[in-house]
Amino acid sequence: MALSAALGVPHVSTGQMFRAATRKDGPVGDAVKQFIDKGQLVPDDITLQVVRLWLDEHGRDGGFIFDGFPRTRAQAEAFDRVLLEMGMPVTLAILLDATETDILERVLGRLSCEKCGTLYHSRFVPPRQAGICDNCGGRLTQRVDDTEETVRKRLEVYRQLTLDVVKHYERAGLLRRVDGGQPKDKVFAEIRGLLKS
Repeated sequence: MALSAALGVPHVSTGQMFRAATRKDGPVGDAVKQFIDKGQLVPDDITLQVVRLWLDEHGRDGGFIFDGFPRTRAQAEAFDRVLLEMGMPVTLAILLDATETDILERVLGRLSCEKCGTLYHSRFVPPRQAGICDNCGGRLTQRVDDTEETVRKRLEVYRQLTLDVVKHYERAGLLRRVDGGQPKDKVFAEIRGLLKS
């Protein structure tokens, strides 16, 4: 992600953390896999275990960008507590507003490298050679849960649960909105501006 590179901090989504957890032996990874394989959201308690493990390994040096987390008010409140315990309180929450059509197009075109995890998009960030990672030559795959039906289910869950997260960070004065339907360079510039203010 361009923002991650510009700031010199790691960018991570719960999806990436979940996939890493499922590649490791252990009860947390096994539990995550059961939900992902069914196209269901991973429950809060398991998600927070995965997030805490990631923070213990990667999250202490100069910040990080979490993408798509927290997704419920309970996750947001627990995440706030975990970060306060670690001496890293939340400083900014950015909401990328986008239409359902835009979201479907972006999700259904996502690809990731099986070896190194580099992310691509069939339209917006295509690899030089179809199906092959530019970085390591690994095979590019689409997530099994990246189907239109699953995305529409996720959007419905978002409308039911995640709007409470938006309200949580609005009440805390930490939420900023960015139009995610703009060209990516404009989205990038707007986010950089928010980070400088």
